Amino acid sequence: MRSCHLFLFLLLFLFCSCGADQNMKKGEKFLAIGEYYDAAEQFKKAYSKAPAKERERRGQISRKLAHCYERINASQKAIASYRNIIRYKQDDVETHLSFARQLLRNGNYKEAEKEFLWVLDSLPDNTLAKNGLTSARTAPEIKQTGSRYTVKKMDVFNSRRADYSPMLCGDEYNQLYFTSTRNEAQGDEVSGITGAKAGDIFFSQKDDKGKWGRPQTIESGLNTEYDEGACCFSTDQHTMYLTQCSTDPDYPRYANIVTASRSDAAWGKATKLELSRDTLSSFAHPAVSPDGEWLYFVSDMPGGLGGMDIWRVRLTAAGVGGVENIGAPVNTEGDEMFPTFRPNGDLYFSSNGHPGMGGLDIFIAKVDKSGRYRLEHPGFPLNSQGDDFGCTFEGLHNRGFFCSNRGDGRGWDHIYSFENPEIVQTVKGWVYEMDGYELPEAQVYMVGNDGTNVKLSVKGDGSFEQEVLPGVDYVLLASCKGFLNHREEIKVKAAKESEVYTLQFPLASIRVPVLIDNIFYDFDKATLRPESATALDELVGLLNENPNVTIELSAHADYRGSADYNKRLSQRRAESVVNYLIAHGIPKERLTPVGYGVEKPKTIRKKLTEKYNWLKENDVLTEEFVRALNDPEKEEICNQLNRRTEFIVLRTTYGMFDENGQLKNPPKKKEETKHPEEDDGFLLIE
Repeated sequence: MRSCHLFLFLLLFLFCSCGADQNMKKGEKFLAIGEYYDAAEQFKKAYSKAPAKERERRGQISRKLAHCYERINASQKAIASYRNIIRYKQDDVETHLSFARQLLRNGNYKEAEKEFLWVLDSLPDNTLAKNGLTSARTAPEIKQTGSRYTVKKMDVFNSRRADYSPMLCGDEYNQLYFTSTRNEAQGDEVSGITGAKAGDIFFSQKDDKGKWGRPQTIESGLNTEYDEGACCFSTDQHTMYLTQCSTDPDYPRYANIVTASRSDAAWGKATKLELSRDTLSSFAHPAVSPDGEWLYFVSDMPGGLGGMDIWRVRLTAAGVGGVENIGAPVNTEGDEMFPTFRPNGDLYFSSNGHPGMGGLDIFIAKVDKSGRYRLEHPGFPLNSQGDDFGCTFEGLHNRGFFCSNRGDGRGWDHIYSFENPEIVQTVKGWVYEMDGYELPEAQVYMVGNDGTNVKLSVKGDGSFEQEVLPGVDYVLLASCKGFLNHREEIKVKAAKESEVYTLQFPLASIRVPVLIDNIFYDFDKATLRPESATALDELVGLLNENPNVTIELSAHADYRGSADYNKRLSQRRAESVVNYLIAHGIPKERLTPVGYGVEKPKTIRKKLTEKYNWLKENDVLTEEFVRALNDPEKEEICNQLNRRTEFIVLRTTYGMFDENGQLKNPPKKKEETKHPEEDDGFLLIE
């Protein structure tokens, strides 16, 4: 009987050992290709099958489990696994360091402090342990002190799975894109990496009343069966940069950055962005700088400071330039991830390598006058003991959305709103064609007497917005190919609440006639009425801003009256305008007055058809056209449109060359270029 029992015990032992070995092999295979959730399931089965007497084996399996649980943000399970490693005496210094960091992100600050001290006894110079100890000792005080930030969980965006990396889009910030592993994501399979479906990009639209709508899938080729996430947009919002993680049953998963273009409000299929020839590193979490010149991203490629680092690459018309690590003090031996920008240029990122409150904390990197980054920790409640990351901003105001897994036992991320009330003074402007539409391809240059010298990008609606500082005088110049420049100045005063300076930049075309609106003459005379002064003074300013331009100043009449009389009257009216300009300092040689009478009737441009829908683009308001309308009211409108004063650019090189045809003011050599504070002109940014 005893022999039978012994045989059964040995048989059970061999069966369990064999079963545990099979689970370990499966787990190792999943681990090798980065499927941490599936690997953890196999290691968990192997642990349960391993006999209690095999303490060393159980400890080694616990080490595998702890690593997997860390990667899927299951902190409590990771902590339990680390306790088993220590209990089975399979621990080392790295075990206690990782254990301490998991205790920290779970809010167990006292126990975390003990573990960090244990590590520092053996490794007194370990930076991660030093910063971790600082975090464990200061986090309770940071939480108690709080900050001006308020946060709120946004149930309208969140699901029962992970929702993260929000990114606002749209000229009015009325669209929110984010990643989600909710059931509506494409595909039917559960990811072996996370235990949920592969992530897709979703979006929500804000209605006219300011209410966010239910998140929608993107019905195009953008989302695939793979993981898509952490997106951002080019400054013109026509290109999306996002992270994509493809799957392969035999090889490890490496994240890549891909791009997609928008056409007619639909996003196309994404294509890989070649940042490096390195095929064994991950590239993720893209962020475009506010000036559109740099793409920041996260990678574990060689040459970093440790873990995941933040890198950047220059964006050019010919493609991307070489990659460079942005270095310390941003990057550490830990992980720096999820870079994003506030429109004022501040870099926001998340890190578990700097002293903070727990897991990934949000930090702000501001560039000082020497060009170096200065780091700030925004405190609680923007940060918590969990992972906090992925900020996006509603314009220049310190409000928007971020994500966090705080308080979620499963480690799922959720989207929160945040706001920090600040006095923010901004300048907002619109660049558009005179008598036409907005000019999103324009550039705006801003120079301040405090040394500010920046190039501002224009949005799709022709608008731009930039923070300005009290006590500073600014000059702003809008330019666009095929148009004359336009300049505006503002003096920013101290304010007790947020204030917006609003500017208009109507650009005059150098290709088509430009209407000078609000020019009035006495009836049947060439005498300018006093109310014409405003429009004429604006024309004086325009010509002063563009000193190398000569124009033809023309006056036109409707068909009523004799052609000879109309021509003579319009000539005198054109000369009256030219005389006004000369009297206000514009050289006579730059002005050519021409009275056309009825010779050049108005040609209708598209913009005008929005006001008069009975007119079509390219209609010419000849006498025959007007009479054929058979409507007195419409006929009078056409006659008013024909009675107009316009100018057209003749030359753009007046005064630029001497009598020998040589350029009077050739560009200075680079070393002779003045400093911004010494330049008496407008300094353009290259």
